[in-house]
This record gives sequence, C-alpha cells and structure tokens, in this order.
Amino acid sequence: MAERRVNIGWAEGLHARPASIFVRAASATGVPVTITKAGGTPVNASSMLAVLSLGVQGGEEVVLASDAAGADEALDRLAKLVADGLEELPETV
Repeated sequence: MAERRVNIGWAEGLHARPASIFVRAASATGVPVTITKAGGTPVNASSMLAVLSLGVQGGEEVVLASDAAGADEALDRLAKLVADGLEELPETV
C-alpha cells in the first residue's frame, strides 16, 4: 500500500473550503484514497462528511493511502495540495 504522511498547510485545517478543495481533488484522481489522522480510522478521501468528521487542524499530520494502480502519482499530487494549502485546484489535479 502506498502512503504519504503530510502536515496540513491550511491554517484552519480541513474545514469547509479547504475540505471541499481536497475532496474534489481526491475524487478527480480516479483512485480510491483514504485519509487518516494520526492514530485514527481511515476514511474515504472523496467523502466530504468523512473528511470533515476527522476534525483535522492546521499543522496536524495526516496519512493519505491507496493500494490501487496509479496510487503513487495520485498521492503525490494530493500530498502537495495538502502541504501547500492551495486555495484553488491546480490544473494538474
């Protein structure tokens, strides 16, 4: 299973707008991805409610994981998005 550990780059964490950006990016990869807060249970990264339920704050570490074909590329793109705290989806997502 491929995974990436990354700190949340959005000051407000994965709430409202940042979570929406992340979920859209995760869905756009076409690869099933999970996101986990340290010591937590993995949730579907393409589910807004699941991502919001994690209660991830800015600066906290999350683990992105997938065992599907194309996982490495998808996780690299999502990890960059999360770490940089981008306000818009980049063209490459």
